[in-house]
Amino acid sequence: MSLNPKLIRKDFPIFQKNDNLIYFDSAATSQKPIQVIEAVADFYRKFNANVHRGVYRLSVEATEAYEGSRRKVAQFINAANSREVVFVRNTTEALNLVAHSIGINQMKKGGKIVLTMMEHHSNIVPWQLVSKIMNHRIEYIPFDGEGYLDLSVADKILRDADVFSFVHASNVLGTVNDVKLLCRMAHDHGALAVVDAAQSVPHMPVDVRDIGCDFLAFSGHKMLGPTGIGVLYGRYELLDGMEPFMGGGEMIKEVHLDRSVWNDVPWKFEAGTPNIAGAVGLGAAVDYLRGLGMENVRTHEHMLTAKALELLAELKHVKIYGPENPKHRCGLVAFNLGDIHPHDLATYLDNHGICVRAGHHCAMPIHTRLGLSASTRASFFVYNTVEELEIFQEVLKKAVKFFKLA
Repeated sequence: MSLNPKLIRKDFPIFQKNDNLIYFDSAATSQKPIQVIEAVADFYRKFNANVHRGVYRLSVEATEAYEGSRRKVAQFINAANSREVVFVRNTTEALNLVAHSIGINQMKKGGKIVLTMMEHHSNIVPWQLVSKIMNHRIEYIPFDGEGYLDLSVADKILRDADVFSFVHASNVLGTVNDVKLLCRMAHDHGALAVVDAAQSVPHMPVDVRDIGCDFLAFSGHKMLGPTGIGVLYGRYELLDGMEPFMGGGEMIKEVHLDRSVWNDVPWKFEAGTPNIAGAVGLGAAVDYLRGLGMENVRTHEHMLTAKALELLAELKHVKIYGPENPKHRCGLVAFNLGDIHPHDLATYLDNHGICVRAGHHCAMPIHTRLGLSASTRASFFVYNTVEELEIFQEVLKKAVKFFKLA
């Protein structure tokens, strides 16, 4: 079944307010359907209470809504059970949690962490922080000129690794990595496999048991959900053996003056009052995406990406980054238009009602590898259309004339 983005757009108040808005920045954050907005509002109107801590009806209802969303998320990614789902603020916090709990509390000093050169800063900086404390080594698997990981050197780099943490879909190159293969390679070398799925879970079917990962992180705000809510999936036995990242209320069973006893998984990782309304909104976003069908979401975005690559390739002065084959991409395209600075181009596009991202997209090592200071990125979701891409191309043609490119 193909998606009807014009019909889908009717669910999004922001497009009702401005029907001519062309929003090509969903890789940064997605727009929110009314179903998600109302789910959050209804929680505050009808069920607002703290979770887990009250025996009165309102608190019980809030807890049921919160834990119901955890079950929805677990089903969405095919976790073995909902206790493998930890609610966090975002992908960044999830990766920091793993880096801290594994890199400091479980790895011996001088251990080895392997990343790739196509990582978002959120999957580099946390490992650098723990390595500075623990004197761990970090090594990187490079990517080639076409935007693919150079797996010819992977086995050598993975030798003696304790952790292999890598992106599922690059937020700059668009490359969709073979995470099942990468997880298997990690395990063949005795390393834990950690997946940054911020750009994949919202846009394609993701099955954590089929992938075989040990941990997987993603954000709610990129998948039609609210900001401030994210997910860390972890295999139960691993989570159960990990020390918590933060301490405080809720994550304990007992507190004595000289010691504390942690709560069960996943609650021992959810210190303090969580983002209850955000979790409820995330549950509504999961319902919405499941209603569309993730295979259909992926098919629609593949069509848009292929069309975007086609239309951009027709323009003079355009340099596109990442795989040429749209089947190997997620729903985004990063490019440069001649010597126009991406910030200037993004401002010009904004004046024509088109929202794109400009900069290094929190992925400076990718841009350094490509010899760039910045790029322009257009990213797509279920509410985008081919007609919008055609308008995008026409405005870029005008930009060529406006900036007087030869």
